[in-house]
Amino acid sequence: MYSRAEHGADLTGTHVVLDDGRPAVRFARTYDRPLGEVWQLVTDSAELAHWFPSRVEMELWPGGAIDFSGDPNMPASTGRVLAVDVPRHLSYAWGGDELRFDLVAEGDGRTRLTLTNVLESADAAARNAAGWEVCLAALDARAEGGAPAPPDGGTRSWEAYYRACVEAGFPSGAPVPGQG
Repeated sequence: MYSRAEHGADLTGTHVVLDDGRPAVRFARTYDRPLGEVWQLVTDSAELAHWFPSRVEMELWPGGAIDFSGDPNMPASTGRVLAVDVPRHLSYAWGGDELRFDLVAEGDGRTRLTLTNVLESADAAARNAAGWEVCLAALDARAEGGAPAPPDGGTRSWEAYYRACVEAGFPSGAPVPGQG
């Protein structure tokens, strides 16, 4: 059983298998911000710079190009926007994965964000989930109006999240960029 005291990290994501059989990791957050503001946090390059693992330049229409750069552990790459429904849905290809951002207005100026990372390979679940835990902690801080969490996340480090994900049964074993 997963123990926060042992790993120093609370998991907010889940490993799922989609209806079409593809593996994914999924995270949900509710922010005290209106739909349009949360949409900006997940689509605007200046906002993404505060929490997303790479710099992103995006043509925000189906088929639009996305340039990813600036991650010291990954080479620059390009992706393609798969679907856009402003301000409710964005999905795009990133490497062999697909990222889906779904937003729902919950009333009283609150918005629920669901991030689903559809994985090219199931063994990437623990690795990717750990990375999203760190990134989403920074997004949470940004959405609350504060400074983003430091890249190492303090007790929310990638390594602690990775160990927690493996302990929780997320498939693992994919290579970790920047580590050997």
